[in-house]
Amino acid sequence: MPILTSPLLDLPGAVDVSVAAALASADESGPGPGGVAAHYGDPMAEQRLLREGRAIVDLSDRGVLTVTGPDRLSWLHSLTSQHLTGLAPGASAETLVLSPKGHIEHALHLVDDGERVWITVEPGTAPTLAAWLDSMRFMLRVEVADVTDEYAVLATMGDLPDVPDLPDLGVEPVARWRDPWPGTEAGELVGDTAAYGPVADHPGADWSLVENVVPRALLAELAGRDDLRWAGTWALEALRIAAWRPRLGAETDHRTIAHEVDWLRTGVHLHKGCYRGQETIARVHNLGRPPRRLVFLHLDGSGHTLPAPGDPVRLGERAVGHVTSVARHYEDGPIALAVIKRNTDPDAVLLVGEGDSLVSAAQTVVVTP
Repeated sequence: MPILTSPLLDLPGAVDVSVAAALASADESGPGPGGVAAHYGDPMAEQRLLREGRAIVDLSDRGVLTVTGPDRLSWLHSLTSQHLTGLAPGASAETLVLSPKGHIEHALHLVDDGERVWITVEPGTAPTLAAWLDSMRFMLRVEVADVTDEYAVLATMGDLPDVPDLPDLGVEPVARWRDPWPGTEAGELVGDTAAYGPVADHPGADWSLVENVVPRALLAELAGRDDLRWAGTWALEALRIAAWRPRLGAETDHRTIAHEVDWLRTGVHLHKGCYRGQETIARVHNLGRPPRRLVFLHLDGSGHTLPAPGDPVRLGERAVGHVTSVARHYEDGPIALAVIKRNTDPDAVLLVGEGDSLVSAAQTVVVTP
């Protein structure tokens, strides 16, 4: 699939994510083939603006799908991990496509407008997901379309109090997805979901990501505006890591199950009917423990380089996991998420990286051992 290069890369200071990753000491840009800006010259200031709800992030590298037809919600309900029947128009949901063994294959950000379901997915994954969904239609009254060439995603945090909201730009978003993370509000098990980490005082409590789906043609018009503030994907990644928010392709690999990264909070309904991978979800939740666990790391910032995603995490001489996401946070400094073995001592100081780039890391439990 060809990379769609955003016209917002023509803004002063814009650096493409693929170029930024090559120039940086570590890939802080997160998953993605390129085509959008990692930053516009000042990543730390961009984080602050985004955190305050005063900047917009170009996520036009994300894939956009639509599902139409009267059976769309019940059909998606039967295929994925979330309870979707009866989803009200305008309501947001997150759902996962699992393998038969329960490993995470796709993460869908989903909102229904009363006539169609709008879905946004990670960069580069839309064609594969669309093909799989199309193969599962059978005799149902549904139609799947990959509309990434026609629509793009712009992300905001909160309600943008000091920046014109998208309707003021002359175009009402065709869909607006509000991230439900971290989901639960009280108790370990709330209704039909579960938390594998803290509920009270969760660092993602003020995470308020909104994905606005707009016509892709609008991006060129926005690039010519001088009254809007923009933040790159590095800024969003730093805030995501600080909120412990898992991301497909970063915190996941071919064997990840939802329990390991605390994704039952928002991506899985525990009491719905049968779907692919449900047996693993139920068995691990009811009878077992996930073999690995997500952990948040405060990295030693005395050096000039950061570890890269994929670098090993060690306890002494023993490798116990790997880094999944890395960023420099505007308040917390160098931070990371990592997936490690479940029985790793939660109080131990870990070592991250290899050779001369080895740094110490204090861990904070995300998924309890």
